[in-house]
Amino acid sequence: MRRAVVLGGSIAGLYAARVLSDHADEVVVIEADDPGEDGTGRGAPQRQQLHALLSMGHTHLERWFPGITAELVAGGAHAGVGREVQFYVDGTLKAPVPDLRMLGATRPFIETRVRRRVAALPRVRIVRGRAHDLLFGADRVRGVRHTTADEASGRPGPGEELDADLVVDAMGRSSRLGTWLLRAGWDQAPLHRMRIDLGYATAVFRRGDELPGTVVAHASPGPASGYQPTLSEPGAMVAVEGDRWMVVLAGYTDHRPGRDPADFLARMRRCVPPLHEVADRCAMLGEVRTYHFPESRRRDFTRLRRFPGGLVAVGDAVASVNPIYGQGLTLAALQATCLSAYLRTGARPHAPALDYFRRAAVVVDAAWQLSATADLAQPHVTGPYPRGYRLARWAVDKITEASVLDSEVNRAFMDVAHMRRHPKSLTRPAVLARTARVLAAAR
Repeated sequence: MRRAVVLGGSIAGLYAARVLSDHADEVVVIEADDPGEDGTGRGAPQRQQLHALLSMGHTHLERWFPGITAELVAGGAHAGVGREVQFYVDGTLKAPVPDLRMLGATRPFIETRVRRRVAALPRVRIVRGRAHDLLFGADRVRGVRHTTADEASGRPGPGEELDADLVVDAMGRSSRLGTWLLRAGWDQAPLHRMRIDLGYATAVFRRGDELPGTVVAHASPGPASGYQPTLSEPGAMVAVEGDRWMVVLAGYTDHRPGRDPADFLARMRRCVPPLHEVADRCAMLGEVRTYHFPESRRRDFTRLRRFPGGLVAVGDAVASVNPIYGQGLTLAALQATCLSAYLRTGARPHAPALDYFRRAAVVVDAAWQLSATADLAQPHVTGPYPRGYRLARWAVDKITEASVLDSEVNRAFMDVAHMRRHPKSLTRPAVLARTARVLAAAR
């Protein structure tokens, strides 16, 4: 490729740019928002919420940016392993998984360092601007029409056309790709929705010498709670840079958390011991930030019979699922790896990238299946129900119950939760047999 253009400079777009730098003479990232020097500037409103980097996401972050874990830790991030990473179900601490690793850091902290790595690549340049349309020629996308932002004023400059051999849509949930395709006579990808009506709120606390052996503590409702929205109060806290705890609390429908600090602290005190401890001993820094996530979405590009060449999509432009499962950053990393695998086959960039979308669908299916199986247990979530849902729900409930008692069962569960294995691995005979033995012994 001579030139690849990435539309969007958040984490998914940055991963895509890193991959494309191995295959194109020039990679241009067009980013509308100025993230600021520390990454806390304008951008997606959920950027300031707690984000998790799952185990598989951490693996691929290090793959694409070797040495970045050490760089992050040197800057104040926290690497947790084994008992430092605690998961609770219905208030009970699950059996430890000795090799489970998670990284404690805010999204802007991670994203800023990834952006610096990408911007330092000799073939990559990041441009402030906004894409307004795709340029089509014959049966492929041949470039983009965009405006640039004046560095001093931030005002739009004159419109420009930029030729490209490959364009990557990394514009997130608000992507305008479907509109552009329809306008040019192409079909847009079918959009699947699952309304979950989730609200969550994040607050930051000063971190001292309390809970010295904790980097991550995550609490979720289990089968015993009945999955009632009024009882379902998932919560998590992570040790992040700057000697701080970042705490997120979630709720559904009318039980969504608000901005009131007193209510936030009261919810923390109803949660598991680590969150209760932070509420009692640590000072809250700043305000409580809220975010409403009405529905999970995925665009199924594999269902299209015809699709222009020279075009792919990544990140939330493809799928965004319930954020309490923390899969977003990891999905972006895995989709970048799928793009790399696709390009390494020698695929022509001007050809329809259907094989890329098939590869990406595997990881999207895994994330969607995991989140949908849990979300559909909420009585206010009405479907659509995937094939085999009842069996999957039964198996997950039993495995969740046994994972509190047995490290091997919990390892199988966490391998799926952290996207190291596909959800179908939970129905393997060995996992189900061990689950049955653990539960029988407990009774």
